[in-house]
Amino acid sequence: MIYCKNCFYPSTKPDLEFNKDGICNACVSFANRKKINWKKREKDFQKIVSVVKKKRIGDYDCIVPVSGGKDSTWQVIKALEYNLKPLCVNSRTCDLTQLGRENLDNIRSLGVDVIEVAPNLKIRRRLNKIGLLEVGDISWPEHASMFTIPFNIAVKFKIQFMIWGENSQNEYGGPKFALENKSLNRAWLEEFGGLLGLRVEDLHNHYNFQIDELSPYIYPKNKELKKLNLKSLFLGHYFEWDGYRNAIDAKKYGFKFNKTLVEGTGVSYENLDNFQTGIHDYFKYLKFGFGRTTDIMNNLLRRKLISKNDAKKNIDKHDGSFPYTYLGENIEITLKKIDVSMEEFLNCCDRFTNKKLFKCDNSGNLIKRKYGVVKKY
Repeated sequence: MIYCKNCFYPSTKPDLEFNKDGICNACVSFANRKKINWKKREKDFQKIVSVVKKKRIGDYDCIVPVSGGKDSTWQVIKALEYNLKPLCVNSRTCDLTQLGRENLDNIRSLGVDVIEVAPNLKIRRRLNKIGLLEVGDISWPEHASMFTIPFNIAVKFKIQFMIWGENSQNEYGGPKFALENKSLNRAWLEEFGGLLGLRVEDLHNHYNFQIDELSPYIYPKNKELKKLNLKSLFLGHYFEWDGYRNAIDAKKYGFKFNKTLVEGTGVSYENLDNFQTGIHDYFKYLKFGFGRTTDIMNNLLRRKLISKNDAKKNIDKHDGSFPYTYLGENIEITLKKIDVSMEEFLNCCDRFTNKKLFKCDNSGNLIKRKYGVVKKY
């Protein structure tokens, strides 16, 4: 594994590129933000808002997709700051926590309407199991629906403007053609939306789902969106994105942090709404040799909110920890909800582990504790 000379991203991260100086494109993109005329971009956003308000068809100026997390709370705050009337759309997470429930309810207290779409739980749990066992991502249905449901609501309510958060390729590194992308559309979804090659058509053709059972996970037809003339933009293109600042600002407006550090993150303000997220992040570590703590510490490091030494200590301590519990729930309880045994889960972990990244014994078996990989090259 080759690591960025500036942060802790490894060469195993998908779509990450390094320049001749050994700096990853996530760090390069962040450094390039100093060259951006943010005042001009803010004016560009104001112009878009002005046009949107004049051309509004229905009762709302825009859709803001929300989870109730720090970033979506900040997006709502920003929309209200520019006198937009948003309809906030929530695609229910797979296994909602009490804290997630409270933070989502807090969005409404900001003075906005919220539509929650909670897809059929029996179908969702089947999809969680398929996602976990087939592509190594328990969160597949959540990531699919969080991008499809807001677009379907936009079509139904004839809302022509949608505000997303950051462009994740700019924030976390990605291919050159996507670094400065300011729009989220179907092409972006299929490239970066976490589908991992598993399509809705596969679920219908090979797993005996009926099409109507999968409707929350199906993107609207292109002709419907073209007729609507929908603008779907990343707020991070127009305003400097900072997840930590978003958390602090959101807290002022009622957003609640966890009382302790969230397992596998090193912070108390990330990924608070889904008991399954610990499993999702663990598989990221098994596949690529880094986890969510690395993402967070790199972002803090680039903003000089933490020293490189302290960032490394946190990564060493929290990244790749086996998710015995997540937000206080035991992993066996979480797995039981989707009808996966501990034995099935551990076998699945082994199948998706990139064995080139982890130490093995003389027989080629991964060196483990009771559960999980613990030794990495």
